Amino acid sequence: MRGRRALVAFALPTVLTLAAACTGTNAEEAQDPATPRTSSAADPSSTTSSTAAAADPEHAVAPPGPRKGALGLADVLVYTGDSLSDRTVSAIRRLDGVQDVETLALAQVPIENKVITVAAVDPSTYRNFTPAASAETQEVWDRVAGGELAISPELKRKLPLDDQGYLRLGSEKDASVVHIGAFAPQVEGAVDAVVNDSWIPTLDMQPRNALLVTTGQTAPISLRKPIMRLAGKGASVQMLDAVARYGLDTSVQQTAFLVGTVADAVGTFNYTVLGGGRIAPDPAWVSSHIATESVPILGSVTCNTLIFPQLRAALEEVVQRGLADRIHPGEYAGCYYPRFIAGTTSLSNHSFGLALDLNVPGNQRGTAGEMDRTVVSIFKEWGFAWGGDWHYTDPMHFEMNALVNPR
Repeated sequence: MRGRRALVAFALPTVLTLAAACTGTNAEEAQDPATPRTSSAADPSSTTSSTAAAADPEHAVAPPGPRKGALGLADVLVYTGDSLSDRTVSAIRRLDGVQDVETLALAQVPIENKVITVAAVDPSTYRNFTPAASAETQEVWDRVAGGELAISPELKRKLPLDDQGYLRLGSEKDASVVHIGAFAPQVEGAVDAVVNDSWIPTLDMQPRNALLVTTGQTAPISLRKPIMRLAGKGASVQMLDAVARYGLDTSVQQTAFLVGTVADAVGTFNYTVLGGGRIAPDPAWVSSHIATESVPILGSVTCNTLIFPQLRAALEEVVQRGLADRIHPGEYAGCYYPRFIAGTTSLSNHSFGLALDLNVPGNQRGTAGEMDRTVVSIFKEWGFAWGGDWHYTDPMHFEMNALVNPR
């Protein structure tokens, strides 16, 4: 497996590209966020520091300067809902077989029913844990330091970027917007995208809730139990080779830490992986967050407890406006069902009980759908996003994107 990972790292220069900066580009240039800013910027072997102004001064940190230290792909991810103490990090660093460690803030961001993992990092040190093509491309880390986001190239066509190359980090109405600075491979199986650590308070992330561990010539699995003893009962200690092979290390508890204004509806979400794409959330989480209640039109539904006031209000308004026959109870496909998005190891908002599917037969993915547009507008007024607005449409799908308190 180490040989396979090394080969991947060697081949990466062909897929690493830099995005057009948000300053000094016009809309036509920015339509493809992979457009290099200069001819030399796309050279993965470049170590020259960029002299461009920070794209986002509010989130800029000191430029990282030339890369220092040894390169080493991460072998283990330690992930928890709480911050790891200096004492715990130091103890893991001192374990025999540990070559290096790197702390970061890690969170999941739901974007159009996909959940991507975003890390807030120190760009000068985190880069050493990424594949060589990324680590050695100076401008990637200058852009991250300047407030931009670096994201894995395979997500380039899967995310709803605007025509200036900006991405909304979350489905919420008030979600933060960040400019894509580079499409550059990150830590495989652990991180989809990175920003610098000045974003931690803006995104309401938990500082230092994750740790990358490089083990050098030591088999990572031999360090799982020692790391688990030090990290504590609530931590997930994942072998990244297993993640690279299967998309997930199914042998351990998983932890999801969502960010955004509706994150309080989820909290820290621990789960184990079952067969057939299903997951088993922590029973204590289910008991405190999931309930079955009666709502207009649909009758008894099982959802996140926080969604019920505004779901009930939206459906009541549908009834009051004489549109109840536009929603078909027999074609309702559920709200809470704990499983991955089909064919992936990514959670959807259905896993948290924050989404519901209506009138399924006539509203399939990739179509304009038959959903009554007045019903759609009512749901939007009551704090729901509609999948029919997505770049790859899902018109049956409504998900909570704002907290609305009916009065």
